[in-house]
Amino acid sequence: MTTSAGLLVDAFGRIQEEVHAAVAGLSADELAYRINGEANSIAWLIWHLARVQDDHVAGAAGFAQVWTAQGWAGRFDLPFGDSEIGYGQDSRKVAQVKASAELLTGYYDATHEQTIGYVKGLTSKDLTRIVDENWDPPVTLAVRLVSVVSDDLQHVGQAAFIRGLL
Repeated sequence: MTTSAGLLVDAFGRIQEEVHAAVAGLSADELAYRINGEANSIAWLIWHLARVQDDHVAGAAGFAQVWTAQGWAGRFDLPFGDSEIGYGQDSRKVAQVKASAELLTGYYDATHEQTIGYVKGLTSKDLTRIVDENWDPPVTLAVRLVSVVSDDLQHVGQAAFIRGLL
């Protein structure tokens, strides 16, 4: 792994491994378990981290999101808009994310495939491109991708913690 692209492929691959480990063998009820009425469930955490990755990488790459383009929104059939990624959702909305392990990993894997297809072709020069001017300083592609990796690893770690409590 001597390139920036190789580093990113490895990082996103580790997320995929942890997503599968967090949900493997759990029932939909176990995936929906919440430590208390305000806590996130494993299902919500995995759905959310996949939505963030899908939204942010697709946006930076100029791709359609896997969520809508490949019909995952319809398969999940959630009672909120297709543009929702979970950011700022209240406890009521968190409780509405119910899914099987197969559905969660299916969506994550489809998102992962699109992500890897994109990042494996990136050069160091590509990583300096500004992708979001709504921040000061503006966000580069490198910063956006590292942010997604960080967010995903935090959430999959939370899911693993909840799994340990089960």
